[in-house]
Amino acid sequence: MILGIFPRTRLSAGGKTGMSRSNNAQVGVLAIQGDYDRHRHQLGRAGASSVLVRLASDLRDLDALIIPGGESTTMDIMIDRFNLREPLLEFGRSKPVFGTCAGMIMLSTSIENNVSKVRPLELMDIDVDRNGYGRQVYSFEEKIDADLAGEKVRLTATFIRAPRVTRVGSGIEILAKYREDPALVRQGHLLAASFHAELDDDTRLLEYFLEKVS
Repeated sequence: MILGIFPRTRLSAGGKTGMSRSNNAQVGVLAIQGDYDRHRHQLGRAGASSVLVRLASDLRDLDALIIPGGESTTMDIMIDRFNLREPLLEFGRSKPVFGTCAGMIMLSTSIENNVSKVRPLELMDIDVDRNGYGRQVYSFEEKIDADLAGEKVRLTATFIRAPRVTRVGSGIEILAKYREDPALVRQGHLLAASFHAELDDDTRLLEYFLEKVS
């Protein structure tokens, strides 16, 4: 696990971080499919330098990685097309990874209703139901309460064809729920969200990943 990427600071409200950039920290965003630019925008607001990851060589000097939302079937195909499966597995076994929406699907162990035969990376001990909250036409935004390192934080969560967590292993920490379902989970250096938090300018969840998970 990579420790001390950023200085310790209280999680800030409204997307204002007050953190200084670390010259040595590099956070990658998987950029083969999905809204990776929005994650890069948030990383900039949080004072982190970012790298777009499309090739295995792009992972070489990274301290952490974000797998964005998008379309998991396409993401799965592109991971293999760019020969990224084994490099991503190797990276995620020892370094921090944050998966949102489709990123959560890719980090999971097993996928229910997996008609497209998506092959998850099996890095996190969770099972998910693809589109567990309905298709895109049923997308919605909710306020959810999260426990981020002992601080109660209300986040704006956007659910777009979002996966629903159907099983969590014994090593999984549930940080937030939507209704009764886990929606934000952590397993050591791995973090996954059913929802998109990057669509809002509030960077507190991203800061939690950078400061506490990393």
